[in-house]
Amino acid sequence: MQIIPYPNRSEWPALLARPTQSMANIEKAVAPILEQVQKEGDAALRALALKFDKIDLTEIAMPPATVAVAEASLTEELKAAIRQAYANIRKFHETQYQPVQKVETMSGVTCWRRSVGIEKVGLYIPGGSAPLFSTVLMLGVPAQLAGCKEIVLCTPSDHPAILYAAQLVGVTKIFRIGGAQAIAAMAYGTESVPKVYKIFGPGNQYVTAAKMLLAKEGVAIDMPAGPSEVAVYADGSAVPSFVAADLLSQAEHGADSQVLLVSTDKKFLASVNLTLSTQLEALPRKELARKAIENSKAILVEDEAEAIDLLNEYAAEHLILSVRNAEEICEKIINAGSIFLGNYTPESCGDYASGTNHTLPTNGHARAYSGVSLDSFVKKITVQHITPEGLKSLGPTVEAMAEAESLHAHKRAVSLRLSSLK
Repeated sequence: MQIIPYPNRSEWPALLARPTQSMANIEKAVAPILEQVQKEGDAALRALALKFDKIDLTEIAMPPATVAVAEASLTEELKAAIRQAYANIRKFHETQYQPVQKVETMSGVTCWRRSVGIEKVGLYIPGGSAPLFSTVLMLGVPAQLAGCKEIVLCTPSDHPAILYAAQLVGVTKIFRIGGAQAIAAMAYGTESVPKVYKIFGPGNQYVTAAKMLLAKEGVAIDMPAGPSEVAVYADGSAVPSFVAADLLSQAEHGADSQVLLVSTDKKFLASVNLTLSTQLEALPRKELARKAIENSKAILVEDEAEAIDLLNEYAAEHLILSVRNAEEICEKIINAGSIFLGNYTPESCGDYASGTNHTLPTNGHARAYSGVSLDSFVKKITVQHITPEGLKSLGPTVEAMAEAESLHAHKRAVSLRLSSLK
């Protein structure tokens, strides 16, 4: 990794920029795909599968027989691991239930809010060389807990672990489509794929662009979630080999991933670089990881305060704090998707099975977005009930405000009722 010593704050924006392509160029490539799917439906999905994936997609829906044999083809060890991850993720997300709380804002005026699961949701799981069955759990568990009636899964992969995880979380329909065309199919609906009300899931920059373009049309999405990234803040108490392993665990996602290492200790950065090179050579996906590392940086800063400022400006998807006072530093972080504390909390655990959700905002979007949670799959509906005595108390306030805004019908809706109570 390139070590950058004590950069001026004016250099931070350029140093922290993600290795992304021009979104305008990507959107130009994606927009015709969305239009084709909207106009041609299943025929477009078949044509695009042949064009981009070189697949003759005779069956768009995953054949039931394929799903049925998935469990039998997995080892007992992997199935046990998936079930354990499922249990942990479910346990953590169950705590996010919010019971109805009725609040009497004034005598006779009661307000409350209730959560209702989104009826139809779409989950996207990328294909490629890494079958992300863990993401099926991360998206499917909160959808299941929320009570979503229809959970649609689109993935170009038929990996049995994906299908097994889909069964665990109650996926109702699976379709063998990927890329921007899968996002379009769930957004518009086709002869085979039902239209959903909200779309979830990570993907490459084309998938992200599709989600963002559809959001402009009013389609609900989880968040902008593109190539994966991690930032590590480490001091002399950190273990160089641990930190190097954490950096590579993100770098192996793909060439467009990015890792960032921040420290006040120059010798430590050099030690990490040394073990990073050794560990890299042992990785089966070393060529992908190598390209990601080339886009990555190790930044030497003056002190802790500067490190915190830099990390908050970067707004990492994953942030590892391998420092002596990790919990204290954690309280000063205001921009991050998920934070990992100490030497024995590898980001990999959050990716798979600790319980927290790994679908997180990337590319600096952690400044305004949260990761996926139970809340992502529910709507909050407010309810209110006013008694006659409550209206007598509240009514004059509403009348005065409505009249001041020149909304006389609003005032009359209250005044008529008050008159009936005299």
